[in-house]
Amino acid sequence: MNKKINKKIYQNKKTAITVNEDWCKACGICIHFCPKKVLVAGEKGFPVAENIDDCINCMLCELRCPDFAINVEKKEEKLSPNLEHKGLED
Repeated sequence: MNKKINKKIYQNKKTAITVNEDWCKACGICIHFCPKKVLVAGEKGFPVAENIDDCINCMLCELRCPDFAINVEKKEEKLSPNLEHKGLED
């Protein structure tokens, strides 16, 4: 029996926030602890990253979630080709 995992992914250039709605009980703890008010309650009470551009990757939402239902991932910034392999030997 294959059950589809109900995950919502919100992302921009620097951050990806994943909410597993199968695990989330819509308690609002993640919304409450977000210092930048990135998360808001959606129609069913699940967190929605409405203001993702304001996210500072503090991960308080992920750390406080009692159900491990939210994940914050900082995306790696790609360096310009001129800066990639510069070291002391150059």
